[in-house]
Amino acid sequence: MHHLAPCSTLSLAKHTLPENKFCKSQKIPLQEWVLWDHCSLSKSSTKECKRIVTVNREQAWDIVCEFVQSDSLRKHMLSVEVAMRAYAEHYGEDPDSWGLVGLLHDFDWEIHPTLEQHPMDGAPILRERGLDEEDIRTILSHGPLAADDRVTLRDKALYAVDELTGLITAVALVRPSKDIGDVKVKSIKKKWKDKAFAAGVNRQDVEEGCEALGVDVWEFHVPLVLKAMQDHAGLLGLNGE
Repeated sequence: MHHLAPCSTLSLAKHTLPENKFCKSQKIPLQEWVLWDHCSLSKSSTKECKRIVTVNREQAWDIVCEFVQSDSLRKHMLSVEVAMRAYAEHYGEDPDSWGLVGLLHDFDWEIHPTLEQHPMDGAPILRERGLDEEDIRTILSHGPLAADDRVTLRDKALYAVDELTGLITAVALVRPSKDIGDVKVKSIKKKWKDKAFAAGVNRQDVEEGCEALGVDVWEFHVPLVLKAMQDHAGLLGLNGE
């Protein structure tokens, strides 16, 4: 059995915050970060800034550890995170913000385990923890009944990668090596056609997500997500060790 690293130590990489844009404020809890924006000098030469509260990756992982006890669910969320980061890089977007919504997208599943509750009932918790409203909106948009709310590339990518990461994980784990490095696109396609394999994976969600993104499932989407997961095989417990 593969086990995740302790919550306090697990991370994709070290992240540094630009000194000229970020600071900690004593007026809000220390677990939240303040992004200073829209700064200007008034007639009295007093700097006035609009504050936007958000969280960084370390604090997002703390939220995951608090609400998710299942090892497999944590790894699923990490898989979606790395896939979202890959999509962000492809589109020239911010991989940190895209990865963040991927990491947090299922944080409330264990406390709200029905589609009538998840992810809607988790939104107040994320809001209380200081997550940006646009990040919350994207997380809400990955619900199966939220098609009309998927308006940005990030929304559509999250919906497209969510189910696919589960299928790729299942394909890797049935291999004798249990190493995702041995998985090929053709083996995923073969299992895709077998509806009895990983029956809980909704193939239609993946197809609809790709259609919304305007990408081909097999020529682009599956190779990109597979490569992202292979690049982080150890983090995901899919390196055969």
